[in-house]
Amino acid sequence: MNFTLSQVPARTAKPREKGVTMVMDKGLSVREVEDMLSTSSPYIDIVKLGWATSFVSTNLNEKLAVYKSANIPVYFGGTLFEAFVVRNQFEDYRRLLDKYDLKFAEVSDGSIEMPQDVKCEYINVLSKQVTVLSEVGSKDENKIIPPYKWIQLIKSELEAGAWKVIGEARESGNVGLFRASGEVRQGLVEEILTQVAFEDMIWEAPQKSQQVFFVKLLGANVNLGNIAPAELIPLETIRLGLRGDTFNDFLNTKTKQKWKIDSK
Repeated sequence: MNFTLSQVPARTAKPREKGVTMVMDKGLSVREVEDMLSTSSPYIDIVKLGWATSFVSTNLNEKLAVYKSANIPVYFGGTLFEAFVVRNQFEDYRRLLDKYDLKFAEVSDGSIEMPQDVKCEYINVLSKQVTVLSEVGSKDENKIIPPYKWIQLIKSELEAGAWKVIGEARESGNVGLFRASGEVRQGLVEEILTQVAFEDMIWEAPQKSQQVFFVKLLGANVNLGNIAPAELIPLETIRLGLRGDTFNDFLNTKTKQKWKIDSK
């Protein structure tokens, strides 16, 4: 930090188990990656090359090298995993991870119907090769998964070997955890948290209002994903109570009383 402020919440240090920020790279150029890292590298824990953009990106090797030089792990989006699986090319996918020296992979079923035991077997197999992130939730806004089912799926995927489970929202933040308007399905989130530790989840939250919701609910060290490169610094200020949306949340009681700030 550039200077000292009191009453700022402590952030965990990298490599983090909680307080993780996952960035969505939807096709950045090498120069854009370099620029992002020059301003925001301390706040980036992991980068997802969105859906199957890695298949068509012409600068893939160069870009991966830049991330690697900054010690920031990268993984291919879950849709690419699904694209390989649906074509009966899972072993090709495993070889791809080795070819690009990737240490993380995502297992999802947001675009295809996959029996849960089959998905967990993929997680188990890949967890012996890389660190696995799994994803729960459909990309179909008309498919509503009830809370008890979310909990069941999340628990089984953690047991199968997933490091974290990602709550689906897409890059737009209007499915899965959220209604079409972007509003958080608060009851769903709170129900999940009755049986799943908050540090085991990465909540996709591309919209500012969604980020604010999770920071207010779970604190500065909540795991958040699908963050746009331009939103990294703004998100960190939200986490630290240095933006209007969370300005009062981390002040102590004495300060709140002095300035007559509602402590709710």
